Amino acid sequence: MIDEVDQRMKAWVGRIATEAPVYLGVPDRDSLERGVCLYLLELGPAPLTRTVARGTLQFTVCYLVTVGADTPERAHRLLGDLVFAAMGDKELEVDLSPVPAALWAGLRSVPRPAFRLRVQVRKERPLAEVRCLSLVGSAPAPGPLLGRVVGPGDVPIRGAWVALPSLHLSTRTDAEGLFQFPSVSPMESLGRLEVRAEGEMLAVESEVLASGAMPLVIRMPVKED
Repeated sequence: MIDEVDQRMKAWVGRIATEAPVYLGVPDRDSLERGVCLYLLELGPAPLTRTVARGTLQFTVCYLVTVGADTPERAHRLLGDLVFAAMGDKELEVDLSPVPAALWAGLRSVPRPAFRLRVQVRKERPLAEVRCLSLVGSAPAPGPLLGRVVGPGDVPIRGAWVALPSLHLSTRTDAEGLFQFPSVSPMESLGRLEVRAEGEMLAVESEVLASGAMPLVIRMPVKED
């Protein structure tokens, strides 16, 4: 699955940087002459959305994107073109937070302008498997609902209001963006979860709650200062 995303991202870069080669590997000194470098940096949880069907397995891959060219001016222009193109693509998430110096040191590379690009990877479960999961055992016992609310760059949002209207329950996130409902009904019967932060509201439907990993990671579409 990830190799398919690799090819998809290489094709995406090729449509923007038509003359630059695309390299999947460590952004070392040699890659400065290789054009666009897409380094698979890490895997992470997928954000909650209302459009993902129940039973879908998903996560995100994060690429570190660097650019090399025959002149600094050309490299800078191409880097900007890639950032703006990614911002306009609803399938991609751009992270412009600074790359830690420790990461460059670990890669044995000199620090350079770069950005991180996150892409979702999805796989549909076989229908029979989903049915088996819903029929095994008796009705599940109440359990905790844990989650974290973050904004751009996965920065925790403190004081976000989180509520389960159908159960008349609400709480607020702590300094780390974490919230918890100690004991709730099975996810399928919770109704929707509402999150309000910095003037924005996001509603997460029960079928998404039931299919998401725990703890939940809720990315709010808030504007950066």
